[in-house]
Amino acid sequence: MKKTVLKETIQCKHIMLVEDDMSLAEWFCDYLTEHGYLVTISNRGDTAIELIESDQPDLVILDIMLPVKDGFEVCQAIRPFYHGPILMMTARDHETDEVLGLELGADDYVVKPVKPRVLLSRIKALFRRVSLPKAETEENLNRLTFGKLCIDANSRTTTLLGDKVAISSNEFDVLWQLAEAADNVVSRKDLVVQRRGIEYDGFDRSIDILISRIRKKLGDDASNPYRIKTVWGKGYLFVKDAWE
Repeated sequence: MKKTVLKETIQCKHIMLVEDDMSLAEWFCDYLTEHGYLVTISNRGDTAIELIESDQPDLVILDIMLPVKDGFEVCQAIRPFYHGPILMMTARDHETDEVLGLELGADDYVVKPVKPRVLLSRIKALFRRVSLPKAETEENLNRLTFGKLCIDANSRTTTLLGDKVAISSNEFDVLWQLAEAADNVVSRKDLVVQRRGIEYDGFDRSIDILISRIRKKLGDDASNPYRIKTVWGKGYLFVKDAWE
C-alpha cells in the first residue's frame, strides 16, 4: 500500500514512512505534513524497496517489524541505490537491534513509543547533516582530494581509484569531518556532536560502527588500519598521504 499526503508548501522534503501500523502511520503522517513535509506511507517491506528505488525520497523512516521483509532486510536492500538518511523506528529496545541497524546502513534509531516532537527533531537533525556541506559550498569548492581519493560535498559522492564508492549519508558526513581535519585527531565526542547534534555521553558506539564501515568501503585494513587510524583515548585520524 502506498499513500502520499502533500501539504501546499514550497520545496518540501519528501519522507517515506514505512510502517505497517496504519493508525500510527496516519498519526505521524498528519503531524509531519502539518510541519511542511511531503509524506509517503508504505506498509510492507517488499513494496517499500520498490517505492524507495523509484521515488528516491529525501529521508526514509523505517520500522523494523514489517510484513514480507523486515526493516533490516529493507535497509540492506536499499543501501546500494539509496544514499539519503534512514531513520529506523522500532518497539524493540535491544542494543543488538540498534547496532545491526547501524551496521546495515541506518543513520539513526528511535524506540517506540516516540513522541512526534522527538521524531521531528531527529528528522531535522538528519536533514541538517545532509545539507551542511552544501551550505558551505559558496565559500569553497567543497571537494577534497587525497591521491586517488576524491570526496565531493557538492554531489555528496566519494570516488576511489576512479570508482564511485557506495557510501551512506551518515558515512559521508563522518568521512568529510575526518578528511577536513586530515593528519589531525578528531575526538569521538566531536564526531558525535557534529553527527547527532547531542552531547557525547561516553557510551555511544555508533561512531565506531560507522568508522568500521567506512574503512571497509575504502579498502583500509580492519586489523591494522593505516588510512583512518584509531588514536586510543583520543579519537580518529585521517591520514592525508595514505591514498596514493
